[in-house]
Amino acid sequence: MVLPPGVTFLVGENGSGKSTLLEAIAVAAGFNPEGGSRNFRFATRASESSLGDHLVLHRSTSKPRSGFFLRAESYYNVASEIERLDRAGGPPLLPAYGGVSPHERSHGESFVDLLTHRFGPRGLYLLDEPEAALSVRGCMAVLARLAELTDQGCQIIVATHSPILLALPGAAILEIADDGSIGAVNYDQALPVRLTRDFLAAPDKFLRYLLSDDDDEPGAR
Repeated sequence: MVLPPGVTFLVGENGSGKSTLLEAIAVAAGFNPEGGSRNFRFATRASESSLGDHLVLHRSTSKPRSGFFLRAESYYNVASEIERLDRAGGPPLLPAYGGVSPHERSHGESFVDLLTHRFGPRGLYLLDEPEAALSVRGCMAVLARLAELTDQGCQIIVATHSPILLALPGAAILEIADDGSIGAVNYDQALPVRLTRDFLAAPDKFLRYLLSDDDDEPGAR
């Protein structure tokens, strides 16, 4: 699987394997499976797939200047590790995260702080469903930041369900089908975009299906 420069989005239904694939890429790249930078070595519960141990990454000759693996589901643990390392007697760590502990910010604010202050030029950044913590406006802010990071030579891989994030100009979108196959799609073809558009165009139609015993699913066109 070839990943182009800039941003690559992984999309698919729940259980399709997009987060598992992203986690495997993170582990193969040397990141903590629970999230953080390559220097984070804490563990709360070993639940990662073994795929990362068998995945081989082929990089260009340019080595990433920095990196981070963001998992929405375990960022609380990452935030606790940031606080612990900041108190450990080494160089202050919080300035790289906006000067405030992520625990003292809302979930969404801490995500935006992370992308704004911790993510820098020529980095490798892996994001697993960042929209889980974000408002619509927050998603727009992250989209703008992803565009800036792309211009700064970063490689970014994002597993997402967000039609807003998927609208990033120039980004590649890879969709994982029910049978596990992976194929490139454009914005209008991506399942989150099609389903969201269909729902907003005819919410009553979807609600009748969702709240009744009718088996005739509206689906995405």
